[in-house]
Amino acid sequence: MIQTENLRVALEALWANKVRSFLTALGIIIGVASVIAVVSVVQGLQVLISGQLQGLGANYVMVFPDLTNQNPAIIAKPIKLTWDDAKAIQRQVPGIAKMTPVIAGPVQVRYRDRKHDPDFVLGVNENWQEVMNHTVDEGRFLSQVDLEHRRKVAVIGQEIVTELDLGQEPIGQVIYVGSLPMTVVGIMEDRGENLGVDLNNLVFVPFDSALGLFGRNAGDQIQVRMKTTNAEVVEPVRDGIRGVLRQRHHLAKEEPDDFQIQTQDELVDTVGNILGSVTAIVAGVVGIALLVGGIGIMNILLVSVTERTREIGVRKALGARRQDVLIQFLIESIVLSLSGGIIGVAVGYGLGSLISAVLPGDFPPAYVPWWAIAIAFGFSTLVGVFFGSYPASRAARLDPIEALRYE
Repeated sequence: MIQTENLRVALEALWANKVRSFLTALGIIIGVASVIAVVSVVQGLQVLISGQLQGLGANYVMVFPDLTNQNPAIIAKPIKLTWDDAKAIQRQVPGIAKMTPVIAGPVQVRYRDRKHDPDFVLGVNENWQEVMNHTVDEGRFLSQVDLEHRRKVAVIGQEIVTELDLGQEPIGQVIYVGSLPMTVVGIMEDRGENLGVDLNNLVFVPFDSALGLFGRNAGDQIQVRMKTTNAEVVEPVRDGIRGVLRQRHHLAKEEPDDFQIQTQDELVDTVGNILGSVTAIVAGVVGIALLVGGIGIMNILLVSVTERTREIGVRKALGARRQDVLIQFLIESIVLSLSGGIIGVAVGYGLGSLISAVLPGDFPPAYVPWWAIAIAFGFSTLVGVFFGSYPASRAARLDPIEALRYE
């Protein structure tokens, strides 16, 4: 009952000074809102990217040249990863189900008098659909026969159809990819953006045709993407790939790998670590606002103690214990900070949703994880307790007789 009465008195005191209470909590509101806004945008992006990467499957593996390890002083030994390397991997490493080489670059496409710049033109083989879970919606994908006979065919995204105005029957139309005339044999499914790339704005051509577009040197630094037979063999396949490539690239024992091997789990972890670091840095900077808000609460409560000295004296004269006065002012501090936290979470989510809505492209909606809300409320409570302790202690220590005589 005593604690209920303390809560009632604290709420009445705050309500009697609504404007001052709001201004006191404003620092907490700004700090929490800023943190929640940042977290909601970054977490929304992380949820989207993680979902897209997990869509590749747990048995997805990608290999690419590690240009970060290239020593400019060693001109005679450039970093390479070729289709011959990939075929050696396929022959020597058990557990690989499907594999495709990938080379990509910006090449303009034309149809009659219309021109368009796709995000990428990709040179791949017939296994792209199975490896990347990215399938054709209309027509067909590139076939092994297309690659063997070096046919001038292309599969295009929905955006290409629209931009080149290929009409209702795009299959069979001849478009120019760079200087090469190519017959459209398929239209890819509508997939939107993935990792910042518009999958509807891609052109797929046979790997050898892409070498003609980008130059033979492009074949020295390809990506190799593959699916293993199941998720359990990913690590053995990874070890096998490393052994084959180190042998083929004549790397000494002390030399680092000149290639990188990434699995789906590693890609998800990498994205999570990068975005988590961004969140932590920004949240740390914004946390200063919470500190300022806490100092504001302490100052206002100190003023409140001075203003209510006679009230405190009356309460003590009527039998209120020191701990009752202490708890009353602590409750006021905690209510202020928690109110600021609640308002801050709501405002922060609104800001995050607004930011996500106005950002260009198919930016994901804001997402606030439960831990962010828990941290916001927990930190708000700690701020209230920490910065409210001194004013509450000062009020509790007041001598009742001196307090009653205070003018």
